Amino acid sequence: MDRSAPRSWSPAELDGVLGGWTAGCGPLYRSLAAALRSAVRTGDLAPGDRLPAERTLAAALGVSRATVAAAYDELRGAGAVDSRRGSGTRVARLPGGALRPADGRVRGGTSAALVQRLVDGPAEVISLSVAAEGAAPEVREALTALLADGLDPLLAQTGYHPGGLPELRAALAERHTAAGLPTRPGQILVTTGATQALELVARLYVRRGSAVVVETPSWPGCLDALLAAGARPRRVPLDEDGVEPGGFRAALPAAALAHVTPTFHNPTGILMSAGRRERIAELAARAGVPLVEDLAYDTRLWDGPEPGPVAAHAPAGAEVLSVGSLAKSVWGGLRIGWLRGPGPVVERLARLKARADLGSPLLDQALAVRLLPRVDALRAGRAVVLRDRLAGLEASLSRELPGWTWQRPAGGGALWIRLPGGARAAVFAQVALRHGVELIPGSATDPSGAHDAYVRLPFTLPEPRLAELVTRLSTAWAAYGGTPSAE
Repeated sequence: MDRSAPRSWSPAELDGVLGGWTAGCGPLYRSLAAALRSAVRTGDLAPGDRLPAERTLAAALGVSRATVAAAYDELRGAGAVDSRRGSGTRVARLPGGALRPADGRVRGGTSAALVQRLVDGPAEVISLSVAAEGAAPEVREALTALLADGLDPLLAQTGYHPGGLPELRAALAERHTAAGLPTRPGQILVTTGATQALELVARLYVRRGSAVVVETPSWPGCLDALLAAGARPRRVPLDEDGVEPGGFRAALPAAALAHVTPTFHNPTGILMSAGRRERIAELAARAGVPLVEDLAYDTRLWDGPEPGPVAAHAPAGAEVLSVGSLAKSVWGGLRIGWLRGPGPVVERLARLKARADLGSPLLDQALAVRLLPRVDALRAGRAVVLRDRLAGLEASLSRELPGWTWQRPAGGGALWIRLPGGARAAVFAQVALRHGVELIPGSATDPSGAHDAYVRLPFTLPEPRLAELVTRLSTAWAAYGGTPSAE
């Protein structure tokens, strides 16, 4: 960060620096003062920086103005800030010594808070930042089998396969072909998770200031991969069938790339129909815009036909890249993702992959080869468990939070819930954190503000934990209803 000149912090920017400050014990004003003091100590807040006014910061954090005033008073008493009429409250100096370098916490982007939670590790908070659970039992079985009879041939290799282990590329190509999309192994690039696949695509296609067509809402991690490459998002709303075609067509001219999540969209859970997939592919091809489809959210909850990938509905010559992963169906700790696309494009992406890490770990890839034939059965078994958890969560929500509304998703692992009464989800998330729940508010998925009344609520937790979650949310909702910001 360029600290050559003081800056004025908005409430939203400062909230990103403070992180999960409300999860601590003790009076709120002291927790807020401690978080601000830590930000000064690490250099995130520098001498001369102007802090938000008490009233606006209180509204953004979901606390009373008195809480912010008391925190500022404590910092003034310690000499960390000073206040002057007409110039507001500014960082003064670090008590007890010189500034230290920033502590490396994740800053910026739309997914900063949820990524930081992963970095910080478990806490006495029910975190809803990730809709995932532990490994399927089949992972242990496949690992045992690999150690018994498959390790020696693997260890005899040099260990460098930038494009991916040949056996895994071949198995993934066969899987795509069986899904109606004829694919050669050379059209597959194995990546370290779906996130890396999106980052590589962004590096290939996006330059600083490039227009990129995205859905709104969209998962923060996807947005951040594009924003980090310098993209200027052109946001297109969703309807009940996925990204809206008229808005999609209008956003395409001169765009460098388009991104969609057609299968169990995150966070809404929408499953795009075959007809809509064909229409979106045609529009992108006609405009000459490369299209990347994210297929990582692949757990179907209910029986019924599932459309093939968008790439299978695309006209000849269309440039469509399909991203997949084993994280949701097998285990998030098995960092195996992949990308399927035209051969020449995959070759260019493989060169970027080689420059990034010389290739994903071969042991993980060898394990994936053994697990891939079992993925469909794993998904079906997981769907049974998730349906039961979803039913229990919906019953608890209807009983304890009857004003909350949602559409039952076709798949995935989360509910997209609308809060009633003009509630601001970002402010409620601050209140919920004080009651032991970390929520992802709609503002993280749509910076335009159009989904500020929504929260994402995963149902991947065990049933007793889901019951505790609803109890905490109910208590937090009652507290939020009594704050001035909710009136």
